[in-house]
Amino acid sequence: MPRPNRSAERRAELLPSIAKTFADLGYRRTTTAELASRCDAKEVVLYRLWPDKRAMFLASIEHVYDLSVLAWEKLLVVADSRSVAERLLDYESTHHGEFGLYRLVFAGLSEADDAEVRASLVRMYRRYHEFVVRRLLEHRGQDRDPAATLAAWALVGMGTISSIGRELGLMTTTERKQLWEEVGPVLLGKKQR
Repeated sequence: MPRPNRSAERRAELLPSIAKTFADLGYRRTTTAELASRCDAKEVVLYRLWPDKRAMFLASIEHVYDLSVLAWEKLLVVADSRSVAERLLDYESTHHGEFGLYRLVFAGLSEADDAEVRASLVRMYRRYHEFVVRRLLEHRGQDRDPAATLAAWALVGMGTISSIGRELGLMTTTERKQLWEEVGPVLLGKKQR
């Protein structure tokens, strides 16, 4: 009897280390030898799971999105008098960028001339945006609102500014928290009654 294929499971096990490596070193400085070393695996194992370094990088971008949404979805089921959008702001005020994986996204932006990397980033940002739009519309008690679409982009942008502030030391932890707590609610708008 043939052994079951554990490729998807093995990719899921290695992806956090691969994403962290790309976040630490960027795309160009990361070698498959370094990826293998940090994964405590042989390069040949990585090449059995992904065709090349770019595929590992693209999977890492998806991983960043999946991690964020996994954390956010836990907030969807919490019984709380605040809207999900308000809970998300509260969560982000404390946790945004804490794992440094935004650096992987920044590395991706420097590779945006690569069509596959660009498409992966576009997909990731659109998915973030759609998630935030849904939460904003729920918060506002609306089905559609062009202003919610723009506010969602502003919230996504606020995350980018928060990450830049963290990375470059332009904003203290307190200032980043204030950004989420003071500007975020303005962008959310009025809560449904």
